[in-house]
Amino acid sequence: MRCATRIVLGAAIWIVTSAIALHAHGQDLHELPDPRVFSAWDQAALIALMVFGSLYLAGSRRLRKHGAVQRAVEPAAFAVGWAALACAVLPPLDAAAIARFSAHMVQHELMMLVGAPLVMAGRPLSTCLWALPASWRRAVATPLQRRRIASGIRILTAPLLAWALHGTVIWIWHLPALYELAVLSEPAHALQHAMFLGTSMLFWWGLLWGRYGRAGYGAAVFYVFTTAIHTGILGALMTFAGRPFYSVYADLLGQDALADQQLAGLVMWIPAGTLLTIMGIGLFAAWLGEADRRLRNPRLTSSGVTNR
Repeated sequence: MRCATRIVLGAAIWIVTSAIALHAHGQDLHELPDPRVFSAWDQAALIALMVFGSLYLAGSRRLRKHGAVQRAVEPAAFAVGWAALACAVLPPLDAAAIARFSAHMVQHELMMLVGAPLVMAGRPLSTCLWALPASWRRAVATPLQRRRIASGIRILTAPLLAWALHGTVIWIWHLPALYELAVLSEPAHALQHAMFLGTSMLFWWGLLWGRYGRAGYGAAVFYVFTTAIHTGILGALMTFAGRPFYSVYADLLGQDALADQQLAGLVMWIPAGTLLTIMGIGLFAAWLGEADRRLRNPRLTSSGVTNR
């Protein structure tokens, strides 16, 4: 946990100092990356996705070979979520995101509201572990089971903390200085995406696979709907603003910058809010189904609820 804390603090210091440098230099830094170039950061993201997908595929095959039961919906959800993440980091969307705020917003929502929840629904951690040789699997799994690390994971995936982290990251990275830094700097852009995706995965993991399983979906509904509310507010602010928030897009698009920002706000407000609402309704239906199952079988307790 100390190492993770140092990494977070280091990243925070780098973000703040870089944002200060951006404003200190002003227009001199307003040079957008070439959208035609598939940068080293893009290549690293794609390689990571390929490794992730390969591990999941190999793990699923090994699970079936050992006779383990894996619900068909899990690999299907992972596949669709993985494809959404790939679409987000590959051209043409990644290239369009450099030039258009609205395309950038589509990219973010594709990662956070399609890729992250579907990938987490596929139970990626346990499945990917099965792709490793037995000795490697033990070497990775054993530390994760230690009390301090397991406790830290439970804390980070606790719905309240994961919800707060994810919401804070969304709002902070949409501050003009930091958002422009992400547009103009490839390392900052990669960090922004990593924080969006990382906190989103923590959020959805905690909601889908929390300690109470489906019995905890009733509380999960609250976190999903409140996320829809606060992101909808941010989207509405962008939609009804009388001027562009980000000067980098104003310089690039001129008079079209405000219309592009309004379209980006609508993407965050309406389609994203609708998708979150549908997810909340789905969690509520699953919670009602679990409550009915528990009523039919009074011997079930919260600790005895399973997700399979």
